[in-house]
Amino acid sequence: MSTPATHHLAFNEPSWLDTVAAWLLALLWILPLAYAVWTAFHPIEYATRFELLAPLTLENFRRAWAAAPFARYLLNTTLLVAMILAAQLVLATLAAYAFARYRFPGRNLAFALVLVQLMIMPDILLVENYETMVRLGLMDTLLAIGLPYFASAFAIFLLRQTFMGIPKELDEAARVEGANAMQTLWRVYVPLAKPVYTAFALVSVSFHWNNFLWPLIITNSPNARPLTVGLQVFSSVDQGVDWSIITAATLLSCAPLLVAFLLFQRQFVQSFMRAGIK
Repeated sequence: MSTPATHHLAFNEPSWLDTVAAWLLALLWILPLAYAVWTAFHPIEYATRFELLAPLTLENFRRAWAAAPFARYLLNTTLLVAMILAAQLVLATLAAYAFARYRFPGRNLAFALVLVQLMIMPDILLVENYETMVRLGLMDTLLAIGLPYFASAFAIFLLRQTFMGIPKELDEAARVEGANAMQTLWRVYVPLAKPVYTAFALVSVSFHWNNFLWPLIITNSPNARPLTVGLQVFSSVDQGVDWSIITAATLLSCAPLLVAFLLFQRQFVQSFMRAGIK
């Protein structure tokens, strides 16, 4: 049995060394972002000259927006992450509920195959996925980008563990009230797993918003390209690299995620803590 003293020792304040290490890691993370912000809001000649009275300008953002169909890229990215997340949540919810509450032949083997997927890097399947999309006639479409990610092994595993922790008495109470299996799932299990859904949504949106290699391979035109692929336009110039435009375009691309995090950071942290994601 644990004692009050044991609980006290388990929650000691961090040492000065831990604090210094945390600050160093924070600086390593924030310095590239700070440089990108400085460069994006100043003329190119001030990219390496840090003067407090340097003139501010929005010209870099205007030029970046005009150099590529940014509005189209932004719409494509938004539709893509929304489509993938919706498919993942629906499919993972149904699969996780079946694994957690139903006994059927081959259940353990099927779940083992789901866990094996977690060990396979997506890049290994690039050739097979490309050939599949070609045979389906989906080349250069948003569906081709999102289809290989519709079934998320991580989401299935996470939700299964959550559903198994929900007391079975709630199922019995729902059946007494006349609810069938699907009504029990959507009215009992899903509301209780909201923190897990939120935590997974953050992981999914962040990954697919920043995904680059697969969209680059499967798209050929701006009609289906997301922001990450569209950014390569600014690195293929003939007369040097204009870092002011590149940083401005980068900020335009990551701004939605940064704004969402700043607005909902408390909910983000609480969701990860309740979901147990490290």
